[in-house]
Amino acid sequence: MAVPGFLARDRIVAKPGFNRWLIPPAALAVHLCIGQVYATSVYKAALVADFDSSLTAIGAIFSIAIVMLGLSAALFGTWVDRNGPRAAMFTAACFWSVGFLVGAAGIATNQLWLLYLGYGVLGGIGLGIGYISPVSTLIKWFPDRPGLATGMAIMGFGGGALIATPLSRSLMSLYDDGYDGTAATTASGTAVALLFVTLGLVYLVFMMFGAAIIRVPADGWQPEGFDPSTVKSKALVTTDSVSAANAIKTPQFWLLWIVLFCNVTAGIGILEQASPMVQDFFRDGETSAVTVAAAGGFVGLLSLFNMAGRFVWSSTSDVIGRKGIYMVYLGVGLVLYIALATVGSSAVWLFVLLAALIISFYGGGFATIPAYLRDLFGTFQVGAIHGRLLTAWAAAGVAGPLIVNGVLDTQGTPGELVAGDYRIALFIMVGLLAVGFVANLLVKPVADKWHEPKAQTTPTPERSAAR
Repeated sequence: MAVPGFLARDRIVAKPGFNRWLIPPAALAVHLCIGQVYATSVYKAALVADFDSSLTAIGAIFSIAIVMLGLSAALFGTWVDRNGPRAAMFTAACFWSVGFLVGAAGIATNQLWLLYLGYGVLGGIGLGIGYISPVSTLIKWFPDRPGLATGMAIMGFGGGALIATPLSRSLMSLYDDGYDGTAATTASGTAVALLFVTLGLVYLVFMMFGAAIIRVPADGWQPEGFDPSTVKSKALVTTDSVSAANAIKTPQFWLLWIVLFCNVTAGIGILEQASPMVQDFFRDGETSAVTVAAAGGFVGLLSLFNMAGRFVWSSTSDVIGRKGIYMVYLGVGLVLYIALATVGSSAVWLFVLLAALIISFYGGGFATIPAYLRDLFGTFQVGAIHGRLLTAWAAAGVAGPLIVNGVLDTQGTPGELVAGDYRIALFIMVGLLAVGFVANLLVKPVADKWHEPKAQTTPTPERSAAR
């Protein structure tokens, strides 16, 4: 599918002397906006009341968006690589913004299916395309530090909720005098609809800014002082390339699919129930040593560690290698989950520390996977390969809550349980991390038969635009 000339790849090839450090802000402009998806809990209660519906029905909006993220990233990954980041970021901005506006219409007219279609389906498509749009570009600009580069961008996705949460509360308070931004009050449906319109327009502006300043390096460009032979000398790192069509035929792709699925599912095990979980772990009878306000602060702390982990651990992978850092995510994460299940209730500070480290690994896993793919498959179609791999996230977004909620439903109601009621769910996550750890150990270099001929892996901008 051809794109308009102003969006074409050949229009955004950087001129000599371009500063590559302008690329991370362009990526952040997109990821900080689409990271709002992690802030849906802010208005969940308001939507339940407005639609006179259940938490499950309203929670399905988030699940649909995450599933569509994975599906759209997989379906449009090759298109993103072929047409370049500006076309992809522009398209993502349109879908994400229109998703909010259609969702607002659904809230205003009390049509839940419109909210599913808008925020869930259309917004989810924007999520998927926006998430992968800057990845391959960043890797090409930072061949010397791909983990740092992708960590800077994907950090924004984890931090998007830190901006969206207080912003959403402030806007709903502005649009509804009866809402004061606390759990004691609930915003009206009208306030949420106006919030959606505002966010849709604001995010459109910022994402278009990112699309305007993004650039791709010229063919053959290398950062000053970079020696490509240092890449070749590293274990598991290739200077060859594998197409997206061939990548999914390799065992390495499916081993990484399992690794990502297990790491994400386990992380969601904490995120899904963070607030009631910390209260239940320190419950004595009908009261908890952790107040509602403190539980809310705990959720905010997890968001910070989710964001920081995406940058710190992904950057660390440039030093110890991608396989090594995933041994930490999965192996040390497994030990942390066991500690959380067995001694986590002995002290609040210990529970918070264990959970925060687990979530930092969860975030780090997202940020490191594009660099892992680049190591194994090269830069040729790494964005498309990344898109296909994100189906693991879509699957985990469904499996994680199902596992945790299914176990807790047999024990009672979250917010009224005790630490022991969570142990079965936590030990299931331990088992998943063990599976992921073994899968990571089995990762080896991709066989030569899957490599593309050199002449086919460095298309000129004109050739790319003409396809």
